[in-house]
Amino acid sequence: MDRDRQNWNRSQRLQLKAMICLLGFLLLVLLLVGRLVTMLLHGGGEEKETEPAPMPHVPVVQTFANVWIMEADEEGILVFRDGVSESYPWGTEEDGGAMRPDLSLREQVADVVLTDGAVTSVSAKREKINGKVLSADDGWIEVEGYGRLPLAEDYKGYRLFDSLEMCTASDLYFGYNYTDFCVEEGEICGILMVKDEVMEYIRVLLENSDYQGIFHEEPAITCDVDYTVIYGDYGSMRQESHSAWETLNFGDESPYFVSERVRIVPDVLTGKIVLESCSRSQGTPAYRGQIELLRTEDGIVVINEVLLEEYLYSVVPSEMPGGYPAEALKAQAICARTYAYGRMEHAGYPQYGAHVDDSTSYQVYNNILEQESTTTAVKETYGQLLYSGDGELAETFYYSTSCGVGSDANVWKTAGAPTLEYLKAKPLSKTAMTAAVEAMSGGAALPVETLGEELRDEEAFAAFITGKNPDDFEAAENWYRWSCQVEEIDREHMLEVLQQRYAAGSSLILTWKDGAYVSEPIESLSEITDIYIEKRGSGGVADELVIEAGSQKIKVISEHYIRAVLNDSSSKVVLQDGSEVAGMNLLPSGFFVIMTSIKDENVVGYNLYGGGFGHGVGMSQNGARDMAESGYSAMDILLYFYENCDIKNVYE
Repeated sequence: MDRDRQNWNRSQRLQLKAMICLLGFLLLVLLLVGRLVTMLLHGGGEEKETEPAPMPHVPVVQTFANVWIMEADEEGILVFRDGVSESYPWGTEEDGGAMRPDLSLREQVADVVLTDGAVTSVSAKREKINGKVLSADDGWIEVEGYGRLPLAEDYKGYRLFDSLEMCTASDLYFGYNYTDFCVEEGEICGILMVKDEVMEYIRVLLENSDYQGIFHEEPAITCDVDYTVIYGDYGSMRQESHSAWETLNFGDESPYFVSERVRIVPDVLTGKIVLESCSRSQGTPAYRGQIELLRTEDGIVVINEVLLEEYLYSVVPSEMPGGYPAEALKAQAICARTYAYGRMEHAGYPQYGAHVDDSTSYQVYNNILEQESTTTAVKETYGQLLYSGDGELAETFYYSTSCGVGSDANVWKTAGAPTLEYLKAKPLSKTAMTAAVEAMSGGAALPVETLGEELRDEEAFAAFITGKNPDDFEAAENWYRWSCQVEEIDREHMLEVLQQRYAAGSSLILTWKDGAYVSEPIESLSEITDIYIEKRGSGGVADELVIEAGSQKIKVISEHYIRAVLNDSSSKVVLQDGSEVAGMNLLPSGFFVIMTSIKDENVVGYNLYGGGFGHGVGMSQNGARDMAESGYSAMDILLYFYENCDIKNVYE
């Protein structure tokens, strides 16, 4: 029975194979018949391949917001976008949007739409306003007559005078109406800096008593002549007359603060406004020009708007003693005017509409009474500014006293410092000055000075600073050489200063970690095992200080930070004549060597031997005095300290 079943299964398998073969044959026949029918339907020719249907064209659309249209003609438009000029043809029907040439678009801010590289839509921003720029911040601009207007997120700024360039709200000239603003839906979408006329007025933020801050609680103001108070909202301004020496108090709740700003204007140009609630070294200060009060959430800001030349009447005596020689005072006046004009172009307090303040952060103003000698120096240099070789305003930094050599702008570690090539580490010696003036008068190139670079070497600088060169102009000045002895290091104080400096500029306080210096907070300071200058800048100024404390290794960068960290406010600085100065906030300069006192392998104290007073960049004021006493002119002095620069009158 099992054999029969096995035979039966074999028989079934043979039948199945036969059926599969038959079905395969029939399928092949059907395919051949189908192909024959297809060929007959197509006329008996060869089969043609069917071409795929073309993909529909997807246009490329670009939208440029608030670009400046430089030109518009029959062919298209030329736009200025992100600092680059680009031309585009008018769109046609084939481009998806025909455009009729519109020549009125020339010199307009507009939104431009391109389709496949051709202009298919232009929306010009033709609504413009103009007024004195009062203040500005990241999100708004205050324009006189219009109030604070928000800045559109995609706003663009264009400087239209000289060469066409991009600009931002930070480039505005405060106190002037040299700029038009394009407005759309209540927002400023375009800034058009139209002209670059001479600016005569500077706006100075006046700090409160003894320079304790910029906010005043309740300014008390009077005037030595009759005066007018101007206040109220735009469109309904009110004027109120007051008699000379009548005092008004302007607290936060004063009825004059109908709006945020109040102006006090003397009735005659020679009148002076007295800020009775403020004190300076001269006593109660009085100011030329006008006073503007701005109420803010933090307090009242007091701004003095005054002629630049009259501002200098009070700056020069505050920065240089009036008893200095006339040529030194004239050099100081030109430096101060150039510095101030540069800040008028780039305001220091845009949020309040002020160019500078009256403290040492900019130039000290009205801390010392006006003097005939300094006023004469300002008048005799009327309008004179110092320009670098490329035609830009020079950075006329100055300081009190040199150690016999200066440094360059790299002491501040700013990105632009290397470009200030006219600020060099130069010897302030009579021999070097004589050679330079002879070269300048003969039209020759200035002698190449190598002293600044030589003093980067530690041994060379140590020999220089611990000795004296009688040929140096300032060899007899008290600050020419000084010393400071810190008998016992106050680690808590040093840690506090390190933390403060880190908070102010974390990239200049570094900690050694995993084989490299990194920027990270310093939580503690162990017993100090070594302190040394690792790197010196041009002229020998301390550039990098290393503090080793147990497993810690901290690097302090820049002469300013080093002067702060090593300063022990309880230790006295001994001057060249043996006199002592205590309570300094910084070491006198960054030109010093350090010698440590060791006990049980730890640094317990240190001695500093240094010279000079100030940062050492630009003009030494006492050096200028000694040069003037030697018969050199203000131009000789300035062109020595600011190499390859030129003096021009801004008002001519």
